[in-house]
Amino acid sequence: MASPLERKIKITGPVVVTANRVADGAVIYRDADGGWTTRLDAAAVATNAASARALIAEANADDLRAVGPYIAPVELTASGGRRPGNLRELIRLSGPTIDLPVSFGI
Repeated sequence: MASPLERKIKITGPVVVTANRVADGAVIYRDADGGWTTRLDAAAVATNAASARALIAEANADDLRAVGPYIAPVELTASGGRRPGNLRELIRLSGPTIDLPVSFGI
């Protein structure tokens, strides 16, 4: 059985590479310069398997700044912007769906 990193990448539309920042868990996206951004509209977009594979390989190599990178679908707007392509990514971009406690009582 192939590992998840070795599986074939199937692209059916535009995608980005997303992960969580190691320092604070924030949602981040791989940008075209090989760095990370918290802005979806600044993320590098791949439209074929080869470019998606390159983005995810670079992201996996950057394990000191990001954890758990994966390929996520996006929708491109007429003005060139990006919107989450599924409910999971919409929730990740918007933040928690419940109110978090202010204090943990420690």
